[in-house]
Amino acid sequence: MTYLITFACYGRHLHGCESGSVDDEHNTPGTPVIETDHARAGAERDRMDQAPYDLDEIRRDAVLKAIQEVCARRSWSLLAAHVRSNHVHTVVEAQAEPERVMHDFKTHASRRLNGMRIEEPNRKRWARHGSTRWLWKPQHVSAAIRYVVEEQGDAMSVFEL
Repeated sequence: MTYLITFACYGRHLHGCESGSVDDEHNTPGTPVIETDHARAGAERDRMDQAPYDLDEIRRDAVLKAIQEVCARRSWSLLAAHVRSNHVHTVVEAQAEPERVMHDFKTHASRRLNGMRIEEPNRKRWARHGSTRWLWKPQHVSAAIRYVVEEQGDAMSVFEL
């Protein structure tokens, strides 16, 4: 199965923020996302126990390399990836549930970053979950690849098969 998997850095995509988000009540494809709610976003920010996390070029490249390595190790086919300063997009074909794929991406990226010893190993880097979209048709896959590679603004750490 092929998936579009997106996950944000810790503290960079809060419920109620202006960029839009989903929760259990706003999680059906094609339906509206949560409306901007500064109070809700502020309450989430107040509950954070670490500063928001950002990925500079060195960290972005390390995350991309970790994603490529886990795909090779698991025999998953990485079709596209774009590691941004505050979130990660991937299009991947895998014989695993998308939540497992996202978990492995986050875990291996964190291990690689820990190995670089540029920050504390207990640093929170990733939001609790993310978005896992199933891509059922070839045109959905090609649209997702285009979205990941070409529609994210200036290219940062990008991979396309």
